[in-house]
Amino acid sequence: MKFKNSLFFFLVFAFFQNVIAQENQQKITPAFLQYENSKWVDSVMKSMSPRDRIAQLFMVPAYSNKDEEHIQELLNLIENQKIGGVVFMQGNPKEQVKIMNRLQAASEVPLIGAIDAEWGLGMRLENTINFPYQMALGAIQGEDLIYDMGKEIAKEIKRTGLHINFAPVVDVNNNPENPVINYRSFGEDKQNVVKKALAYMNGMQDEHLLTTAKHFPGHGDTDTDSHLALPKINHTVKRLDSLEIFPFRKLINAGVGGIMVAHLDIPALDSTETPSTLSKPIITGLLKEKLGFQGLIVTDAMNMKGVTEGHEPGVVDKQAVLAGNDLIEFTEDVPKAIAEIQKAIKQGLITQEEIDEKSRKILAVKQWVGLDDYHRISPKHIEQELNTPEAKLLKRKLAEASLTVLKNTGDLMPLMRLDTLKIASVSIGSGEKTEFQNSLDLYTKIKDFQLSREAGTAEIDSLRKALKDYNLVIVGLHDFSIRPNNVLKLSDEVKSFISEIARNRQSVFSVFKNPYVLNKIDNIEDAGILIETYQDSPLTEELAAQLIFGGIGANGKLPVSIGTKFKAGYGLEVEGGIRFEYTLPEEAGMDSDILNTRIDSLMQVAMDAKAIPGGQVLVARKGKVVFYKAYGLHTYDDTIEVHKNDLYDLASITKISSTLPLLMQLYDEGKFDLSAGIDDYLPYFKNSNKEGIPFRQILAHQGRLKPWIPYWKNTLRKNGSYKWFTFKKDSSARFPIKISDDLWLHRHYKKKIYKAIKNSPLEKEAKYKYSGLAFYLTPEIVERLTGTDFRKALNNRIFDRLGATTLTYKPLEQFPLRRIVPTEHDYFFRHEPIHGVVHDEGAIMMGGVSGNAGLFADANDLAKLMQMYLNMGKYGGHRYIKESTLKEFSKTQFPENDNHRALGFDKPYLEYRGEDSNTAKDASKDSFGHTGFTGTMAWVDPEEDLVYIFLSNRVIPTRENTRLYELNIRTKIQQVLYDAIKE
Repeated sequence: MKFKNSLFFFLVFAFFQNVIAQENQQKITPAFLQYENSKWVDSVMKSMSPRDRIAQLFMVPAYSNKDEEHIQELLNLIENQKIGGVVFMQGNPKEQVKIMNRLQAASEVPLIGAIDAEWGLGMRLENTINFPYQMALGAIQGEDLIYDMGKEIAKEIKRTGLHINFAPVVDVNNNPENPVINYRSFGEDKQNVVKKALAYMNGMQDEHLLTTAKHFPGHGDTDTDSHLALPKINHTVKRLDSLEIFPFRKLINAGVGGIMVAHLDIPALDSTETPSTLSKPIITGLLKEKLGFQGLIVTDAMNMKGVTEGHEPGVVDKQAVLAGNDLIEFTEDVPKAIAEIQKAIKQGLITQEEIDEKSRKILAVKQWVGLDDYHRISPKHIEQELNTPEAKLLKRKLAEASLTVLKNTGDLMPLMRLDTLKIASVSIGSGEKTEFQNSLDLYTKIKDFQLSREAGTAEIDSLRKALKDYNLVIVGLHDFSIRPNNVLKLSDEVKSFISEIARNRQSVFSVFKNPYVLNKIDNIEDAGILIETYQDSPLTEELAAQLIFGGIGANGKLPVSIGTKFKAGYGLEVEGGIRFEYTLPEEAGMDSDILNTRIDSLMQVAMDAKAIPGGQVLVARKGKVVFYKAYGLHTYDDTIEVHKNDLYDLASITKISSTLPLLMQLYDEGKFDLSAGIDDYLPYFKNSNKEGIPFRQILAHQGRLKPWIPYWKNTLRKNGSYKWFTFKKDSSARFPIKISDDLWLHRHYKKKIYKAIKNSPLEKEAKYKYSGLAFYLTPEIVERLTGTDFRKALNNRIFDRLGATTLTYKPLEQFPLRRIVPTEHDYFFRHEPIHGVVHDEGAIMMGGVSGNAGLFADANDLAKLMQMYLNMGKYGGHRYIKESTLKEFSKTQFPENDNHRALGFDKPYLEYRGEDSNTAKDASKDSFGHTGFTGTMAWVDPEEDLVYIFLSNRVIPTRENTRLYELNIRTKIQQVLYDAIKE
């Protein structure tokens, strides 16, 4: 074959040795070619006129968000011009399916439908999934997830009635200033590009979706957007062959179905300044003959200025066909294009046989994708089917696997010893609290700040001053643009401030931007921790926060070099799984549909029945929080919605959340003995009927203690007034304990409570009888054994290290009233609604701090404590309690005495009692936890690695409301967890 371009002969010679080496390599023929001469293709070819066969080569754009006039234009092209296909652009999936069905019904030959969905349907269609951009995927180690993504994207595209994806991008991006490829590339390493592209390609093609590797012969090293002008690439043939063309050769050998040709001026391949889309030396000579590609050759969009400049619509499409393209995308003038090709046939520039060959190839694709047996696509449930939990989980896994840690000075991450850290977070580029900051807050107490992109000296000075109070600063560098381009729109003052913070090694930076911007920030590489996420989204923000605290790990590697700061392939590995990961149920082997629909339904039943006005439910499995929701209102007669960070009165869950963990620690230290009695630690109880009763019996609730004592009633005279030495209406040094605004308790009344406990009679038999009396005494026992104030010991030893900062007594000391859910309207003691203080009368008379009640928390922080128990004493990389101790305390102590209780912990009844049981039917015998009078439940099951938290205020407006018990809501929801576990 002769070519006008003399340079091509030099290209042939330059390629010669390479081609010889490649000849012995086994090539996989594109799968669709098996149908090129099938009976169906033959029959369709016979039914079409020569003109119709030309028309098969053209695809026009279609939009599912345009009006009927647009659809009529498409129908006209189908019915009168007999075009071969459409390329769907913006819109929504339901309308797209409806339109595609109409178009197919109007077409004599089934239409091929394509979409440019490089990162999934979300690139084009509303209410569909955006998978990570290819640069993020380039950071992933291994290709299995990318293969799975290819399969998922193929299924989704097919579900919308389409058959071709104009992906993957296989351009090697080695130009940081590339305005059009950049984040769309797998990176600068050609081998990595090939591995990732092959995985993506194979995933799609294994689902019978045609793929088109693009943008041939390589668009990575340009600084011009071919949508706006014709880029020029001035590399030698040798360089092009070894780098730009390398991925295309590999995918061709692996059987890629299609190749998309770019609009590029490449003098080394064609010296005539002809765009590569129109270049016969590049398409026919190089792609088809030298690289041996037999599949479908597709043009890039023919409305882009890189090809339209100086070329007339219709005429330019003819030139593309003459150059060797099979399928012309975005033809702007179909009738003229067909006429021009007919003219070219008459002129001998191309033969009808060559056109027929292209038409057969297109028909073969149509048969391979199943259009020989076309069925109408149903729009019913399409959005649900395009947003499956499995697809969402895959997206999460991909984003997580891409996270790249570039600095981790002194293994600072994951953050340990939260009790030693005073943390501030700064989101730069956001005017409001970000998802990143919300996710950071799940792990510990953090003060949040925002800094605008254009901040000046005054705003920065104010923030600088505020940050002096913190010993760790976490910075989120945000990018809320549609695409993560290599752009850094920050004021000089903000850039300087970022550099200042980075020089402090106690700084954490999470960059939610294109990695190339790191080269535009001085000293960013000096930060204590530096994380690159590649793009900004709620998901990447959430995952970055989890990485910082060890909920997840990271092993991503940079797919591109960042100047001289970091080279491609660099990335540190960080351990995860030491604290909660917040994820989807499917990642923990649970069914999200069962959890969501059934828990929502049961909570609605409870609220409709006025069993509770609202509540919180948290579920964790395998160390992963998979369900965490807030429901309803604070009270029945207000409009304040429950939020996930609202605090509830835990009631008796206090027993296992306050003194019990401290007693277990003291047991580990040899300071607390289960065989000892109260009198061994509180001598005041010597010579009482409590003397010698071992704590093993007491904590298992068979120490013969009375269930409770109504202490407040002991303060009343016979006429109903209070005894003078108990309460006063105003506070004073002698009456400092606030019960209500006009009720203040004597400072020594605790002694009266102790005396009442000491003098209380014992039950006749040592058998199970639930009692809270001993838990009034345990805080003082802890203080005697530790030499530390009880609350201080509890915070220092347990809560602060857990990051459980809402687990607290006296919540009004730390939290605004609006975050605390009210409890009962007290008409018999305090004579006021109870809000912000403990509901239990005995606990409020202990000053609000007791071992039997008084703790408040949100579900998330309570779950951290319960997860520590489930982990047999370990959480966040720290061991709180010995495993042997937790096993001892959480096992049933006296089953032979018909007692199901453990030490402090509740356990399932020895025999399941149906609706009267204290746990779900499927809760294992190893499970343990506690419930609370206010309508709470905290339970763990080691057998299924489950944590379950239920918080409510069922006592609003009165404790007489027992509908929560009657409906058995707590245990019914618990059973849902077991039902949701997948085998």
